[in-house]
Amino acid sequence: MRQAVIVSYARTGLAKAGRGGFNNTPSMTMLGHAIEHAVQRAKLDPAEVEDVVAGCVAASGNVARAAAMLAGLPVTTSGMTLHRACSSGLNAIAVAAHQIVEEGADIMVGCGVDSISFQGGGGGGRDPRLTELLPAFWMPMIDTADIVARRYGVSREYQDEYSLESQRRMAAAQQAGKFQDEIISVKTKMKLVDKLTKEESLVDAVVDRDECNRPDTTLAGLAKLAPVNGPDKFVTAGNASQLSDGAAALVLMEAREAERRGLQPLGAFKGWAVAGCQPDEMGIGPVFAVPRLLARHGLKVSDIDLWELNEAFASQCLYCRDKLGIDPSIYNVNGGSIAIGHPFGMTGARLSGHGLMEGRRRGAKHLVVSMCIGGGMGGAGLFEVY
Repeated sequence: MRQAVIVSYARTGLAKAGRGGFNNTPSMTMLGHAIEHAVQRAKLDPAEVEDVVAGCVAASGNVARAAAMLAGLPVTTSGMTLHRACSSGLNAIAVAAHQIVEEGADIMVGCGVDSISFQGGGGGGRDPRLTELLPAFWMPMIDTADIVARRYGVSREYQDEYSLESQRRMAAAQQAGKFQDEIISVKTKMKLVDKLTKEESLVDAVVDRDECNRPDTTLAGLAKLAPVNGPDKFVTAGNASQLSDGAAALVLMEAREAERRGLQPLGAFKGWAVAGCQPDEMGIGPVFAVPRLLARHGLKVSDIDLWELNEAFASQCLYCRDKLGIDPSIYNVNGGSIAIGHPFGMTGARLSGHGLMEGRRRGAKHLVVSMCIGGGMGGAGLFEVY
């Protein structure tokens, strides 16, 4: 039986949207760097990569194909870009794995990218019938996070406490160098805007670390932040994921091919599941996707050694963690998107790569990566850590 294993992983640092080192760097450029380094780390001839599957939300066009060319892959390597909102990067890995297991491909790249600073086109209009059928379908995700908090009793204090812990865990992991082996250094031209004259200029910059976290965060400081939607709401700039730019890429290979090459995979991709929920509480999607995934593989929550569940908002990820009965000590152990940042299409790939590397450090066997998805869905992926 064929099996898809992950033989390498590389990502950029995450930069603040609009104000960071990637604020003038297109998505395809960032992703090209990540793919290039992931392929190099796998010791591959670029021509051996059959296809690149990329998750991306905030750009138009086939970013995967463009990034593959920028990464130095030949024109014979194909590319496909997919959009399943915040699960796009994880879904890309699932599609790449399927190509290996079911379609006979030997080497694929699964990846994800987003530039919130440098968004492309999009849109396409809205069918009024969908608005009549499900008015909440177009609801901003921040509104759904407030609904989850009120509907399921996730207090502001609980959200702020969790957000502080995310910042603390991320700062400790950064200090311990736990992200160093993931991150590649990227030279950019960063746009600066003079606050007084509004004049724009470009300066040389280097993105070689995650820059969105706030290690000096305090509970008192979080408590002072005003809710974005008004005083009777919950979501603040401190307990929600940060808008950011970045890219991540993983090289997947058929297990026997990796063995033939003498490579030591990070782990194997074992399965993927999605599920739908009401659009006005889209943040609880993992509550439905995770049990479906585990049931298909004969596993229970207690069988999973490590969890990466995206922190879109503290309200939803707390509810999911507690509803599923996940041990907090093995959940987002090095912080999550509240501290690190959340380029929508990239996050699923980052969570997968980082989870595999952290799982290896911990001697974990089973890793689950999960996230809520805009429009009222959840996605979950299962990995075996080597």
